Amino acid sequence: MNAAIAVEHLSKSFGSFTAVDDVSFAASEGRITALLGPSGSGKSTVLRMLAGLERPTSGRVWIAGEERTYTSVQERQVGFVFQHYALFRHMTVRDNVAFGLSVRKASKAEQKERVDELLHLVQLEHFAHRFPEQLSGGQRQRVALARALAPRPKVLLLDEPFGALDARVRQDLRRWLDEIHRELGITSLLVTHDQEEALELAHQVVVMHEGRIEQIGTSEEIYNEPATPFVAGFVGAANVIKGLVIEGRVQFGQQLVSGAAHLPDGSAAHAFVRPHDVRIVVPARANGDARLSSPATVERMVNLGWTSKLVLSLVGDGQSVIAQLPNDQLEGVREGDRVLVDFGNAKVFAPHGPASSRSDELAAV
Repeated sequence: MNAAIAVEHLSKSFGSFTAVDDVSFAASEGRITALLGPSGSGKSTVLRMLAGLERPTSGRVWIAGEERTYTSVQERQVGFVFQHYALFRHMTVRDNVAFGLSVRKASKAEQKERVDELLHLVQLEHFAHRFPEQLSGGQRQRVALARALAPRPKVLLLDEPFGALDARVRQDLRRWLDEIHRELGITSLLVTHDQEEALELAHQVVVMHEGRIEQIGTSEEIYNEPATPFVAGFVGAANVIKGLVIEGRVQFGQQLVSGAAHLPDGSAAHAFVRPHDVRIVVPARANGDARLSSPATVERMVNLGWTSKLVLSLVGDGQSVIAQLPNDQLEGVREGDRVLVDFGNAKVFAPHGPASSRSDELAAV
């Protein structure tokens, strides 16, 4: 296999509960792949099976072209970074980083050289003789990363590495990890429930839900071309507008949108549209634009700086829609106003079915 990491039909059950169900994907060498999903989606269980910490019920695991399904943790040559650091409290920063090397009987000189190199890489040279409790959360996670990298693993596994940190520190560490990865080029598999983290860092995103894979793709594909209702709703904010299929179109409020030819007449349909894809104008400025045929009332406006969030109520059925627009596009719009809405790049799904096969925008008609 050419992939640095590959799993084939991987499943894991705990008694009658199936945590991972027939999962297959490959992670390219030198790239970051993210396993993204909510709590309980099975992503951490997949990571633990890759690391050798859990034995699969069925399926196979490949690392660096060799099958490692039932080999020991030590034989797999993977580095593992946990959410809660898992540092040895009685050891200094230097000794924590050197731990894996000492287990492998590396010489003292080799250990010193490698630890010095990594402490410089993670910018903790001046903290070498401190203990974990003397460090901030972000510093502890950098020590954990240095320790995982010390034995020169073939792949790096990261299980919610920033989940225990506050938002500002997480943001800083994401940038830092991206820089480290660009410098080292080590194949990495990142488990996260944070969609922003996955979209920012990963070259490939594997979206999981209830133990199964919903979609695999680049950040752009996952965000702009969701394959299932779950992906459309989980990755990025999205309005879910409910309607009925009439001759290949979805009707809701006083609006009809195309793109439902794959659904039977009379069936329920959901149109997913992101707040920043909603366009509104006051009727006097519509200039006959056919896409602006859905009237709505502005129930609330919240100024967020250079943008504003609007809560709209669709005329006809009262469904609420959130729009987020630059303030320079909202001149003259006030709460209580009647406006016309264009839903732009909406995606149509059956409530629990596959995506529309159409890739074009759903234009109002």
